[in-house]
Amino acid sequence: MKSKRLIITALLLSCLSCPSGIEARNLPGNLKYINLFMGTSGDNGQVSPGAAIPFGMLCLCPDSEPHQHAGYDFAQPVTSGVSINRLSGVGCGGVGGNLRIKPSSKETVLKILKDTEIAIPGYYSTSFDNGSSGEFTVSRAVAFERWTLPESKTMCIDFNSAFEKRKTSCEYQVVNDKEIIGRIESGTACARGKYVFYFRLRSDKPFEVAETNPTEAVLKFADNNIELRIGVSPISQDAADKELAAKDDYSFNKIRKEALREWKGKVAKVKVKGANDEQKHLFYTSLYRLYMSPMDVTSPDGKYLGTDGVVYDAGGRRAFNSWSMWDTYRAKFPMLLLLEPQAYADMAASCVNLFRTGKKNWATDCESAPTVRTEHMGLMLLDAYKKGIPVDFLPGYDGMVREVLTEIPKESPDQLLELCNDLWALGQIADIIGSADDASKFTAEADSIFEKVWKDVFMEVTEDFSLMKGNGLYQGTKWQYRWSCPQYTGKMAEWVGADKLANELDTFFTEGMFNQGNEPDIQTPFMFNRFGRPDKTCEWVRRYLTDDNMVHIYGGNAEYPDPFVGRAFQNKPEGYAPEMDEDDGTMSGWYMFAQLGFYPLEIGTPSYELFSPIFDRITFSYGGKKVKIKTIGRKDYSGPVKEITVDGKPVEGWRLDHEAFKKGSTIVFKY
Repeated sequence: MKSKRLIITALLLSCLSCPSGIEARNLPGNLKYINLFMGTSGDNGQVSPGAAIPFGMLCLCPDSEPHQHAGYDFAQPVTSGVSINRLSGVGCGGVGGNLRIKPSSKETVLKILKDTEIAIPGYYSTSFDNGSSGEFTVSRAVAFERWTLPESKTMCIDFNSAFEKRKTSCEYQVVNDKEIIGRIESGTACARGKYVFYFRLRSDKPFEVAETNPTEAVLKFADNNIELRIGVSPISQDAADKELAAKDDYSFNKIRKEALREWKGKVAKVKVKGANDEQKHLFYTSLYRLYMSPMDVTSPDGKYLGTDGVVYDAGGRRAFNSWSMWDTYRAKFPMLLLLEPQAYADMAASCVNLFRTGKKNWATDCESAPTVRTEHMGLMLLDAYKKGIPVDFLPGYDGMVREVLTEIPKESPDQLLELCNDLWALGQIADIIGSADDASKFTAEADSIFEKVWKDVFMEVTEDFSLMKGNGLYQGTKWQYRWSCPQYTGKMAEWVGADKLANELDTFFTEGMFNQGNEPDIQTPFMFNRFGRPDKTCEWVRRYLTDDNMVHIYGGNAEYPDPFVGRAFQNKPEGYAPEMDEDDGTMSGWYMFAQLGFYPLEIGTPSYELFSPIFDRITFSYGGKKVKIKTIGRKDYSGPVKEITVDGKPVEGWRLDHEAFKKGSTIVFKY
């Protein structure tokens, strides 16, 4: 049942829902191409359509029963209520799901009326089958919830709700008939650590506490229409109070409009022409997903909570937390670097501070926000430095060395190859800070481990290369991990031969052994350039983006019972391949690079592999310099690229230096 207020609000938003609420139309500019319901159905992306802002701490969304990793499942109408936070498309059972509010009694089986759902950037609304409805918007650290309650005027708050129940606990206090304060600890992904936050919940209408226990409260109101505001902070109750007080003069509608304005600015950063509407939906929806993390956890007075439990001054910077670095360093962060170079410097400083205050390769017991894991952060920092982002390595250098030598697992062949990447980066960081002995030692160790492991395990292709489960590797086959150190492609070609490697890589794709649904091999379509076959990079990238008949053998952790046939990215609720995590923006970053025609193959090296883009015209600014990419003479996507020029000069080796972005360049693909 739709409330009149919900209908009026939707009209004021100029946002009419399409069938099943799949799209929100009539938004300005590129906002109209963002489909927040893409990838929200079943185990097909594991993202949510919740109300969020770029790098905000909160994402308000219903949690389904049973829930998917981000809480919401488009295919499941039953809901346990609306919680205030989550990470997008991450593993285990997800992370977040705190402070869940249900507009009914605890026992009520509550269902979302699916045809009433509206989701646009910064706003979500829906009606429920008990006559209630809700609208939600958000600032960086304050949740805004407008409820129309059912006839019973009842609301249940679960202060101990969480997707990861291990390590989760709560305490709360009813301050008066309009306010509740409290503190929540909650497990990070896979319960490898925990995060904490304080909150102040304020209602605009008085309530009575009808029922209470250590983790829940049932509230009764005299009015059906109420507005709740919840301010949160990882630092203290006082900081949470200040977050809430800072928005006292803001109406719900003003916050909603500000959120939409922020998103309008983000999607305006890149302009594309050509391709079809679905490719634009996929591009701008992917761009949106990049901004779900890291989360800005800076307090109103410029403080942040260190992983040692100490509150520090951020020194005028913004402090960030909430990492999924094992995935995101590969594609998400390189794309964010291009879109947000100024914010990226603060992100890099936050990463250095993690090493300084203490980090684990997953998460500590003193995080500021939902977090997954933080391995390979050195690669992200090296990449930032090599591309011109200011990074002061010294405060975190000892922590980087300690992590690589003592924290990173070194048992299986895949772990040793990942260790090679970390040692390779650490050697270059040591050189940057002037530690020549460390630079020589770490680089030599990386080279030595790679040569031994690759020659012993990965050089000669054997019958067991296609096996995933039971092969001693984590979430991958030998075929997939074979290519996981792209900085050593020259050595691989020296030992095997470039032509042979190109043919083997082509076989890898022809037989469907590329796993689009997981990260260990996502860089492989772009490796043909290094083996002298850029035409194959163009071919396979194009096919994975446009061919409806692509065969996928592998899911997230094992072979599919039957291969999945189709595109792994589609503009619909089942938006990703089955079992495919979106992985907190990693797959979104990958897809954007694949559409734009350049890819950061070697993280930590300021260059990109070039290939035929999907769009005909691309424009974006980097550090105030305008970059243009365009195609000339292309009749269809399969047409061969005859020449690539940068500012009129031919490109050698299909490789673009980051300097082209820094100075502002025109990149032309000629067919």
